[in-house]
Amino acid sequence: MEKGLNNSQTIQMQGHSLTNQRRLLLELIRDAGGHLNAKELYQRARARDKSIGPATVYRSLNLFKELGLVDQRRLGKGCCCYEIKQSMQHQHLVCQKCGKVIEFKVPNFQKLIKTIKQEHNFKIIKAELCIEGYCEQCEQEGKGDD
Repeated sequence: MEKGLNNSQTIQMQGHSLTNQRRLLLELIRDAGGHLNAKELYQRARARDKSIGPATVYRSLNLFKELGLVDQRRLGKGCCCYEIKQSMQHQHLVCQKCGKVIEFKVPNFQKLIKTIKQEHNFKIIKAELCIEGYCEQCEQEGKGDD
C-alpha cells in the first residue's frame, strides 16, 4: 500500500468501488482490534446490514488481501484469520483449546531474519512466528483433567 493512503483511497486508486458493504467490512476488521475469521466477520456484518451475504465477505476479503489492506494468517487448527495490515511486525500465541490469539513482539526479530538470510543465502519474502499451546485460563481448567 502506498504510504499516506488510507484504505478508501487505496481501493479507489486500484479501480474498485468502495461500496457501503466493503466500507463496513473494513471498519469491522479494524475495530475488532485483533483477528477475525470470515464467519465471525460475516456474523458481525449481518448484524449491521442484512443484505451482506457470505460470498460478499469472501470476495471482499480476497480483494482486501490483493490490495494489501489486510493480512491473512493461518492460526491454530487451520483457522484463517484476518487483520488490518500493520506496519510493525508482531507474532502470535494461539491457544489450542479456546482459540484465543495473543499478539506479542519478539525483540530483534528483524535482526534474526537478516542473519538467517545472510547465513543461508536465502531470499526471505515472509516470516511469521506462531506459538501454539494453552492460555492461562485453559491451562487452569485443564489441571483437573489429569
